[in-house]
Amino acid sequence: MRNDNKKFDTALIRDLAVLLDETNLSEIELEQGDTRIRVARQMSINAPINMAAAPAVAPVAAAAPAAAPATASAPAADTTASAGSTVTSPMVGTAYLSPEPGAAAFIQVGDKVTEGQTILIIEAMKTMNHIPSTKTGVVKEILVEDAQPVEFGEPLIIVE
Repeated sequence: MRNDNKKFDTALIRDLAVLLDETNLSEIELEQGDTRIRVARQMSINAPINMAAAPAVAPVAAAAPAAAPATASAPAADTTASAGSTVTSPMVGTAYLSPEPGAAAFIQVGDKVTEGQTILIIEAMKTMNHIPSTKTGVVKEILVEDAQPVEFGEPLIIVE
C-alpha cells in the first residue's frame, strides 16, 4: 500500500513541477487530509535575472502607449517648464487630486500654492502619500487626471 501512495505522490509531484514551469511560479503547496506536499523551485543564478526581466517588460510594455501621449505633451510641458517649475512624481502609484472621492481638489489651475503644501495624493501599496509642492507660486497646469496611474519622475503639475 505504501508503494501505491509513492506512485500517486510521485505523479502528483511531477504534475506540480510541470505546473511550476508553466505558470512560472516559484512554489506550490497542496494539502489533502493528512498529506501535505510542497514543491519549490530552487533559485539559480539565472532565475533572479529572469524574474527581474519579466516584471520590467510588463510595465515597459504597459507604459509604452502611455509614454506616447506623455512624449507628445512633453514639448509643451518643457516650454512651459522654462517659465515655471515642474513637480514630478516621487514614486509609482495612483494619483488622486482630492483627499477623498467627492471632495474638492487640493489645487486647481490658477490657485496660489506654497512650498510644502499638499497638491495631490499618490497611493502606493495601499498607502496614501501626500505630495507637496516644491515651490511657492501659481498652478500653471495640472498634468494628471484624478485616479490616473503615474510613474516615478512623471510630471504632475507646473508651478510658476
